[in-house]
Amino acid sequence: MLMNTNFTRRSFLGATGTSAAALFLAACGGSGSGGEAAGGGADAAAAAAGASINVMLYTNVMSLDTNLATDGDSFEVIADCIDGLTQMDADGAAIPALAEKIDVSDDGKTYTFTLRDAKWSNGTPVTAKDFVFAWRRICQEAGEYAYMMDEIANIKGAAAIVSGDEKDTTTLGVTAKDDKTLVVELDVPVPFFESLMYFPTFYPINEEFYTSLGDGAYGTSPETFLSNGAFVLSNYTPGTASLSVTKNPDYWDAQNVSLAGINYQVVGSSDNALTAFKSNSLDIAMISGNQVASAEGDADLKDKLEVTGAGYMWYVTFSQTEKNAEGGMLANKNLRLAITNAIDRQALVDNYVMDGSLPTYTAVPPQFAASASTGEDFSADQKMFSEFIGYDVEKAKKYFEDAKKELGKDSFTFTMIYGNNEGDEVEKVAQAIKEQVEGNLSGITLNLQGMTKAERLDKMQEDNYDVALTRWGPDYADPMTYLGMWITNNSNNYGFWSNEEYDKIIAECTTGKLVSDYDARWAALYDAETLVMQEAVIAPLYTKANANLINPRVKGVEFHPVALNRVYKNTTVEA
Repeated sequence: MLMNTNFTRRSFLGATGTSAAALFLAACGGSGSGGEAAGGGADAAAAAAGASINVMLYTNVMSLDTNLATDGDSFEVIADCIDGLTQMDADGAAIPALAEKIDVSDDGKTYTFTLRDAKWSNGTPVTAKDFVFAWRRICQEAGEYAYMMDEIANIKGAAAIVSGDEKDTTTLGVTAKDDKTLVVELDVPVPFFESLMYFPTFYPINEEFYTSLGDGAYGTSPETFLSNGAFVLSNYTPGTASLSVTKNPDYWDAQNVSLAGINYQVVGSSDNALTAFKSNSLDIAMISGNQVASAEGDADLKDKLEVTGAGYMWYVTFSQTEKNAEGGMLANKNLRLAITNAIDRQALVDNYVMDGSLPTYTAVPPQFAASASTGEDFSADQKMFSEFIGYDVEKAKKYFEDAKKELGKDSFTFTMIYGNNEGDEVEKVAQAIKEQVEGNLSGITLNLQGMTKAERLDKMQEDNYDVALTRWGPDYADPMTYLGMWITNNSNNYGFWSNEEYDKIIAECTTGKLVSDYDARWAALYDAETLVMQEAVIAPLYTKANANLINPRVKGVEFHPVALNRVYKNTTVEA
């Protein structure tokens, strides 16, 4: 099962060999609660059953449309309000949600979901047709997460629709046999398919409601968004710094939901987050950098500090096209290898991130994907690629000399973009990378350009950048959630790298002969990762932890490193 991510700070730092998740069980952010002495919430009277909690977000929620949302904070709010066929339990395993019963064919390629009685917040029953409509729409519009329909879930017909080769969405292998019966056909067995169902991409949308709205209106306000989950959206404007959800009295499992609601507040600064928590305006806050040390040294705060695995990995990606990077200079493997070996990852986490994050030297980060055969973390061995990656200045200089000879140049100037609203440590990390690369590789100038996360993503997707400081969180607990990014022409292959051997390995692991041979598939995924590392397609940096300050009256927040980082359905507030 998924690891319990409620680590102490010390145990997270020391748990690089800990089994994180089993492939078969898991799928990659008003009135307060508690009194002043609790370190969060307005007063003791509010700290009773049915209270609301105040929760920090790092970034603005730009969309609640499951075809447009691309970040953990948006997914968290969507999952507050909408149930899928399954949901996560405390350990991250898939358990029934809207699907009351799940039947699987002997060959593992046909799933029949029997739906329970549930309704949307406008009183309309939830039916199998809601899933058919939503999934066809995802494939037809081919948003960033449409790849999960074809490349990951392997739903019959999805690949042709997503690519645009097939215009008829009725060819998708999803059928409403009747209002209560959803049948899904796959091209190949997918052992973790039920876990995919709790990811927002696979959530339903009521077609009649959706089509009653104007173009682009869905999910932009409480009036244009329907809930069938534990909470309903009560206050939201895209891009603003606050939003709120309240308990859904008509939720099918409402008797097990204690919270009256959740008030979200975007706080981009760790300093401001700590101040807000200490002044009782936040019940759950995330801090980093010096604020973690400050909290650890504070007698009142140290017992409220809980470090949990955030799951996602920060890394540097390089545009390898002639459109950027001095006419495509970063297509040179030795130049990329020089840069990745000039970065001191341990210094980054010790001196700038400072929240329990782990320096990372693999393309698949540690602590989220474990072998179903052995239970061992896929990336437990962080030295497996030491031939290609590590902090080794002499090796970096040797790679750089080779690159200069091959390219016929002695100096290079690149611009690295980064998000200036993704946490205050991000700019510090960007500055540190600049100093390390320029200091260790004389001849490289790395200029920095800060921008919003949305702008950074746009530039990466449009191939309008040289180097980018970015991150990826696991959507499901299998190495493919990372390795799938570097398939030729994948929408998340921001470096536009292409390797025929790599594509062949991944195809064998997803739709080919290795699908039914678990151990052979696992070994082949290491072969694929080796190609990514020896080619320095990316420069992994660190696997993120979240240093959470939590009001001790707030109990039962479930933290996960995969898919949905925080789940509040079982959260309570003690009196």
